[in-house]
Amino acid sequence: MASRNWLSIFLLSAVSTSILPRNVLSSGRPQHKPNVIIMLMDDVGWGDLGIFGEPNKETVNLDRMAIDGIMLMDVYSGNPLCSPSRAALLSGRLPIRNGFYTTNGHARNGYTPQNIMGGIPDSEILLPELLQKAGYRNKIIGKWHLGHQPRFLPLRHGFHESFGSSNCHFGPYDDVETPNIPVFKDDRMIGRFFEDFVINKTTGESNLTQIYIQQALEFIERQAKADDPFFLFWTPDATHEPLYASAKFLGSSQRGLYGDAMIELDDGVGRILRKLLDLGIANNTLVVFSSDNGAATYAKVHGGSNGPFLCGKETTYEGGVREPAIAWWPGSIRPNQVSRQVSTLMDLFSTILDLASIPVPNDRVIDGISLLPTLLNGTTFQRPVFYYRGDELMSVRMGSYKAHLWTWTNSIEEFQQGVNFCPGQEVAGVTTHIQTNHTNQPILFHLGRDPGERYPISFHNREYTDNIRKLVDVVNEHKKNLIRGKPQLNYCDNAVMNWAPPGCEELGRCLKAPSSKPHLCYWPH
Repeated sequence: MASRNWLSIFLLSAVSTSILPRNVLSSGRPQHKPNVIIMLMDDVGWGDLGIFGEPNKETVNLDRMAIDGIMLMDVYSGNPLCSPSRAALLSGRLPIRNGFYTTNGHARNGYTPQNIMGGIPDSEILLPELLQKAGYRNKIIGKWHLGHQPRFLPLRHGFHESFGSSNCHFGPYDDVETPNIPVFKDDRMIGRFFEDFVINKTTGESNLTQIYIQQALEFIERQAKADDPFFLFWTPDATHEPLYASAKFLGSSQRGLYGDAMIELDDGVGRILRKLLDLGIANNTLVVFSSDNGAATYAKVHGGSNGPFLCGKETTYEGGVREPAIAWWPGSIRPNQVSRQVSTLMDLFSTILDLASIPVPNDRVIDGISLLPTLLNGTTFQRPVFYYRGDELMSVRMGSYKAHLWTWTNSIEEFQQGVNFCPGQEVAGVTTHIQTNHTNQPILFHLGRDPGERYPISFHNREYTDNIRKLVDVVNEHKKNLIRGKPQLNYCDNAVMNWAPPGCEELGRCLKAPSSKPHLCYWPH
């Protein structure tokens, strides 16, 4: 009852107008198979939503979505960086298993810039591949980031439709030394960022989010008319530097350009949920909102907020991997719920398969666990969460206890140049600038009493000895059975950059690639 009263008071305090009606319960006719929408944001932190504590209360549609659904308070990404996190979500497997890591340096984060040679392996079975076989129509809108060479693109891995980019929207480039990043419609390039899809880095103005919203609305409407089940993976990236928002939203936030981008994304969430209600398919559509990793604290006011948690993106402290998460399904998920079930974005893989009555692949280890009992009945259960950074297991959580086996923020050299992953949050012996091995005596925190990881439990405390044994046993069992995938993020080559993506011939926009010179990628952190 206390949670309901608090949520009601919160709603009344919102400062903007929500697109969603109050007290949504159900709408429209049932179908045979539930539709699924995953809204995965880019670098949005746990503290960026009003209902998770952001003081300006500018995300009114997300806040309404949470009130009408379930807030998942203890959700973790599969990695503290974009590409491995997305690979983990879609495969249901840790990056150390699916190959989205590097061995070029110990505990180094790798991702998929446009000179990367690797990508998602064909041997991985992705969620859309399984849904496709079960009759779902699948579309990704926004950022893919699992490889940009033709064999790695979305339509080769279970998606029927695609609109967006295979890479981050970095640039602008000169198309001589470095090509601008292409934007794809399905498997064909239709233009490039900064040329055809403009991002004004001076003002921050761009219409990209509006395009992504419209693409989502049109897909949903088309599938509703066809009366076919669908999976929409909506992955806009306006909150990743360089930040952008459309003209209507520029200057709308108290938080600057980052807040403008958040308000526009929030508006998009409201419009998508409103469309489901208007079409009468809301009660047959599970919608999940989350983020790929923690906020980029090193970006200062151009990044988001991780609320009370330590550090941010790139790290395996709570701020780097703990994500805001909301699930919404009128008529199936009861409103006004708060769950403290420890879970991961990899659980979406198993949850959605469970929802669609599709067997989980039994020829490999799947790290995701179905959360349907949690979403529908409020069930909670014990399970471990493993936090990897590159090729190293950095920490593990079980229940409220988290043990750090290794600690590292970033190098002292990078830190002295002004790159700070933990601004204003130095914790002696914890936020180290040297990779420090604590395996023989892990650092232990109780995340209920100390969510910010500021106060390690004393090694001499009975609480430490009682709980560290359990966590060490969990780690040993995990490592004993671990089969590592072939690392995909070791080699780079400028010749594989986006010089001549599929479709460039039809536009007369192909560029000449340099000679191939494969080399080991350099990953600074």
